[in-house]
Amino acid sequence: MFSLLKKEINSYLTSLIGYITIFVFLVINGLFLWVIHSYANVFDSSSASLDGLFYISPWVFLFLISAITMKMFAEEKKNGTIELLLTSPISDTAIILAKFFAALLIVILSVLPTMIYIICVYNLGSPVGNLDIGGILGSYIGLVLLGGVFCSIGIFSSSLTNNQIVAFILSVLICLVMYSGFDILSMITWLSKIDLTIQRFGIAYHYNSVSRGVVDSKDIIYFASVAAFFILLTKISLESRNWKK
Repeated sequence: MFSLLKKEINSYLTSLIGYITIFVFLVINGLFLWVIHSYANVFDSSSASLDGLFYISPWVFLFLISAITMKMFAEEKKNGTIELLLTSPISDTAIILAKFFAALLIVILSVLPTMIYIICVYNLGSPVGNLDIGGILGSYIGLVLLGGVFCSIGIFSSSLTNNQIVAFILSVLICLVMYSGFDILSMITWLSKIDLTIQRFGIAYHYNSVSRGVVDSKDIIYFASVAAFFILLTKISLESRNWKK
């Protein structure tokens, strides 16, 4: 598994894909955080905080992570190397996890440079240092957990097709439904009595909960369970090749 993980990581870091992903993530968030006048802009906010970063980042990740993962199995299928990979001594689960952790590492590498913003906002506070460090650290944890779920969804989508564009679109749609679909569903009038229950099925509810600085075990279990669920679906998708024979 570790040799495959190393290979997957090298495939990103020795090509432009990984660097482009990190660059695009930083540029888009930087523009919204410091340049474009919007809710996310630090200077337009009434307080020195990084709330804008953690509001924009999930939407940026929704597309970028889908772009990172779309080739993981789709490309293998298109090139005809999927059978060689899946008949190797490594188990299907190990192959999936290697690809999952490789994608998650790119996500973490994208997030790490933004931590310099903490220093910037720290010095912008009035008085200097008037900053909710606990909330910020919780938000970073939530962002990585959210990235992990998006990675698992992207890998699952890639396992369903040999077309990378189709995999990308599927991933974006599933991520969108999982992130904000339940919130939208809870707004339906005749579901108002169970609106909170419906929201709890969505990623946004748990992401916002962790972002408050309180890392609850229920939220951790939620993120781990959803990621594990889509990894399991990926395994079932790959095993279905045997049913077609």
